[in-house]
Amino acid sequence: MPVRLLNSSVLTWPNQSQVDSAVRDWAAAEKLKHAELHRLGYFGSYARGDWGVGSDLDLIAIVERVEGPFDRRSLSWDLSDLPLPAEILVYTVEEWQGLEGEQRLFARTLKEEASWIYPDE
Repeated sequence: MPVRLLNSSVLTWPNQSQVDSAVRDWAAAEKLKHAELHRLGYFGSYARGDWGVGSDLDLIAIVERVEGPFDRRSLSWDLSDLPLPAEILVYTVEEWQGLEGEQRLFARTLKEEASWIYPDE
């Protein structure tokens, strides 16, 4: 997590390469916990390169299968080892394929800016 330096009001915030490295390490550990993981990446400000102090990390996981409703799927993913606040969207392969075929802005954004880190690309 971001830290305050001594008693100053200056915050240090991880840069893009630090976040990418941390996400890759985190993904390796999560793969062991989630054998159903098909693909993992991040999107948003860190993928575009326009992050700043206070930016969070937007993750996306594509899994072979998953239990439960969409809004509860992220609960089985431990994001606490990442160096900044993060959120994860979890889609099944079938849901992802359907999303890829859509022309909505969110689907296009994910396709255009996602930085896939698992499997290594």
